[in-house]
Amino acid sequence: MARMMLTIANPKLQALYAYWLDKRAGRRFPARADLDPIEMRYVLGDLMLVDVLDDKSMRFHIRLHGCNLFQHHGGELTGKMLHELPATERRELVTQTFTQVATTGEPIRAYREFVLDDRWAQYEAVVLPLSSDGLRVNMLLVGQIYGNR
Repeated sequence: MARMMLTIANPKLQALYAYWLDKRAGRRFPARADLDPIEMRYVLGDLMLVDVLDDKSMRFHIRLHGCNLFQHHGGELTGKMLHELPATERRELVTQTFTQVATTGEPIRAYREFVLDDRWAQYEAVVLPLSSDGLRVNMLLVGQIYGNR
């Protein structure tokens, strides 16, 4: 199962990616059921779990939104639909990234710098596909860390 390895700077995200690779256990994707929150406690506050609701229209439901992401995303996003959030350039970029991972099944590493609330902000993220049937991506595991944490 050859795939390109991601180059990730943040040690927590490196560990998350290694965990995802390990949980694949020879399969193309791990399932949500393969993940143990206790094993990911080092990064739990920086995680999102996102349901991929339909592979035709690519709608995304934020199932879990980590507590460290709250201040950077303008509030609690758990239970919200991505397309219902205020239309911004960032939302469109996130939608494109999620759609790419959901359709190709390939994980992505992203690094972004932007202005947020009149302050310079940066983050590194990994978007990792999950599949309950081993064929179709039905969930995304997203690790996102702002600044130099």
